Amino acid sequence: MTELNELTASEAARVLASGEASAEDMMRACLDRVAARDETVRAWAFLDPELALASARAADRHRKAGNSRGPLHGLPVGIKDIIETADMPTENGSDLYRGQRTGRDAECVARLRNAGAVIMGKTVTTELANTCPSKTRNPHNPEHTPGGSSAGSAAAVADFQVMLALGTQTAGSVIRPGSFNGIHALKPSLGLIPREGVLMQSHTLDTVGVYGRSVEDLALITDSMAAFDASDAFSFGGRRSSLTADLNLETPAPRFAFLETPAWAQADAGARDAIERVVDGLGARCVRESLPSPFDRILDFHATVMAAEMLTYYGPDAEASPGKVSDLLKARLVAARNVRAGDYVEAQLARGAINGALAALLDRYDAVLCLPAPGAAPKGLGSTGNPIFNGLWTYLGVPCVALPRLSLDGLPLGVQLVGKPGEDGKLLRTARWLDRELAG
Repeated sequence: MTELNELTASEAARVLASGEASAEDMMRACLDRVAARDETVRAWAFLDPELALASARAADRHRKAGNSRGPLHGLPVGIKDIIETADMPTENGSDLYRGQRTGRDAECVARLRNAGAVIMGKTVTTELANTCPSKTRNPHNPEHTPGGSSAGSAAAVADFQVMLALGTQTAGSVIRPGSFNGIHALKPSLGLIPREGVLMQSHTLDTVGVYGRSVEDLALITDSMAAFDASDAFSFGGRRSSLTADLNLETPAPRFAFLETPAWAQADAGARDAIERVVDGLGARCVRESLPSPFDRILDFHATVMAAEMLTYYGPDAEASPGKVSDLLKARLVAARNVRAGDYVEAQLARGAINGALAALLDRYDAVLCLPAPGAAPKGLGSTGNPIFNGLWTYLGVPCVALPRLSLDGLPLGVQLVGKPGEDGKLLRTARWLDRELAG
């Protein structure tokens, strides 16, 4: 029999709603797993078992009184520690914010609570959600990186310590850890989930994303948070629909455009072979395609935008307290000072042309299929891995999904799908079809 902590979030929600188990039972199962594995995986930046259990008991009392709060009622959720929580510290993985308690929830956390979620704790992030590796280990092999910057969230879901967790992505911080840890991950359209109360690194790139154990899980938690934020110029203002409802629409079997992308040369031979087998297995449903220039320069465009905006947000604090910033981040900030204003403007303007070409391609296909990382999680803990297969899509603000259906050298490797901005529901529906196809 499947242990409570090993259920998908969608399964767990049904178990809780039926009364087969309580929210306290669910939380205890998760906490027991943490106790057994924390020394190895190290996924949590803050975890107070008594607070978590008290919150679970409160959810049970609400349900017993006939006051189910929403689709996440009683489900434990992990929150990346750059996202504010009223009753827990938010330290951003940095000595700059050690001991910080803001006393408020980020908008996405407030929406999770309104949907009935029980906030279990804060998961480990790399320093300021940037490049410096964290203490977290890959649960499949602790000698390998779990990726970053959403290291704790991905590892905790993969290790059955929590069913759902939040991450963020500025380059590859949701999709790459999803691939490395062998779980389902969604980086939604830019601004689909509100960013208020989330540490800002780049206002044109930062995106709140989610982890789960099925495509249905991704839809379930995203539906609970998606909302327009009038205070954020990059909040998605288009038509919104229920992603869960979109999953159930009857549509023809999808077609895929396979893109090597400009990152292809940096992929491991094994990763190339693995994704090529997926392409070949899909037959006529998957066609090799390409995009015109300036798509060939997109990696540089993303790097330019990220560097300039990171310097804007992190530079002043790093200069004020240099002893509280790692040498690795300092070096990145120094390099960012070499970004020229003209290059930054060019990179911002190029986004429209590339998005137009991608949209035209996706008028003929249901999703782009590509690698989510150059390979499986690298051995060693001195790096979080290369985000080169992710940053280009983050730059475009398009939704991306990682599916845990490949492996390489005994470690997970995902498959990445990409859709049009605002068509997250269609992308998830397409992803579920492929997920089932690859699962056999």
